[in-house]
Amino acid sequence: MAFPHDCPVLAGYLVRLEPLGHSHAADLAEAAEADRAPFGFTWVPRADEVGNYIDQQLERRDQGRLAPYAQIAAATDRAVGATALWDPRTLPGRGLYAVEVGFTWLAAAAQGTGVNAEAKLLLFQYAFTSLGVDRVDLKTDARNTRSRAAIEAVGARFEGVLRNWSRSWVPGEDGLLRDSAIFSIVRDEWPATEAALRRRIEDQRSAALPATP
Repeated sequence: MAFPHDCPVLAGYLVRLEPLGHSHAADLAEAAEADRAPFGFTWVPRADEVGNYIDQQLERRDQGRLAPYAQIAAATDRAVGATALWDPRTLPGRGLYAVEVGFTWLAAAAQGTGVNAEAKLLLFQYAFTSLGVDRVDLKTDARNTRSRAAIEAVGARFEGVLRNWSRSWVPGEDGLLRDSAIFSIVRDEWPATEAALRRRIEDQRSAALPATP
């Protein structure tokens, strides 16, 4: 089973996830170049690479391997990053049972605003409710302590480190492999995880509202 070609828009209070397209290119180019300091462990396209990056994501989508999204900040109505569901895994007689949230990057200015947390909530909810999976994975470079903390903060459970799991995206490490820290949420945990994540997002949303006189 592959991902649907026409995945829906997923809308929250702080962020809206729109199926990725070339209409997002200008915003993504700006988001990718504004401050690249947080991208030390993650490959993020340069401004002049965004068009090709979108083409590659859409090709993976057309192959059924990926459901790519642009992250649209509700406060500005502009794309501030990208994310995706990918690696759909199936079993005979069961169909789709697991997916991964990945290909995620977010502009530095949008980090810590609640956008990441709500984007994860929307993807998890779509995966468990609409796609009917039993497991959602997340992975990051094992050295990326900031990313690991962010993944744990959205309620995913650390499962361990997969050694030499995939290529490194760290500058100067071309051709080298990285260890990947793997996290997951499984269906039995989802109701409690969802409730905690919704509370966290509501707190961030309330903190962002202007004070009442």
